Amino acid sequence: MLTGHRTWVFDQKPVILSTGTVGGPFEADGLLTEDFDILHSDLWLSQYEKAHKVLIEEACQKAIEKAGLQKEQIQFFLGGDLINQITPTSFASRTLGTPYLGLFGACSTSMEGLALGAYLVNTKGANYLLTGASSHNTAVEKQFRYPTEYGGQKPPTAQWTVTGAGVALLSNSGEGPCVTSATIGRVIDMGMTDPFNMGGAMAPAAVDTIEAHLTERKLDPSYYDLIVTGDLGQIGHEVSLDLFKKHGTLIDEENYQDCGLMIYREEQPVLAGASGPGCSATVVYGHLLNRMKKGELKRILVVATGALLSPLSFQQNETIPCIAHAVSIEYGGE
Repeated sequence: MLTGHRTWVFDQKPVILSTGTVGGPFEADGLLTEDFDILHSDLWLSQYEKAHKVLIEEACQKAIEKAGLQKEQIQFFLGGDLINQITPTSFASRTLGTPYLGLFGACSTSMEGLALGAYLVNTKGANYLLTGASSHNTAVEKQFRYPTEYGGQKPPTAQWTVTGAGVALLSNSGEGPCVTSATIGRVIDMGMTDPFNMGGAMAPAAVDTIEAHLTERKLDPSYYDLIVTGDLGQIGHEVSLDLFKKHGTLIDEENYQDCGLMIYREEQPVLAGASGPGCSATVVYGHLLNRMKKGELKRILVVATGALLSPLSFQQNETIPCIAHAVSIEYGGE
């Protein structure tokens, strides 16, 4: 059901039946190690850039296994990454053999996929589907900035791309957290051009989508135990709080957090925090859903943010258009 201009409410409440989360060695040294299904000690998995593909394959396989299903029962896979033509996800889909819809929303892909997947299940377009997102630190850095071997110094506004994949298996029945609504983001461009300050560029899009969601669902921010953004990092998180105050939106700062500030320890050299499609995908499908299953959270709003630039658009001195998609997940209570 469409509520307002851009919010879907899912009356059938599609269930997140299971998840799969995979990380690399840097994530294994972080704060959320217990919330990953698989952690690798070898960044390249002895396969170099094909490692990115393997992360996705393993996350999908783990989600299917945990649900007690066979891959032949999965009707669709919706996923994406940051690499040109989303080749890691497409090549992983070749292995999976499931009907596939490739998505590109940059770091907002995790919630773009969950929103579209929930819509398909809610309208009886699928009984079982997988949706997820991934990133690989060195592959992404080489494409958008410099190869890590170059050793270029980064400014304090820069963020660390997560090596990881997070996948959810959605069903029309079963036990688990439910997807209850989604608000689709608009492209917001504030004229920023610095590819080392993604958080600052994406913050206005996050605020726009959160305020639209609350308005169209007629909710107070306190309805949610947690509102979490995808990867604004420290800079973007602070900018978004300033924008909420400017707009008069009363956000409880204790219950407003960012996935990019949750995954790594302070001692790790991540500068302004974590980023990448794998950031929100692994934090939400691992850590946050585990907290929901423990009864620590009943209602969360996940707002994944994405910067829709490319290496070519940057070279042409284009500004950075950004987007954010919000999905509400509820479990264990009215």
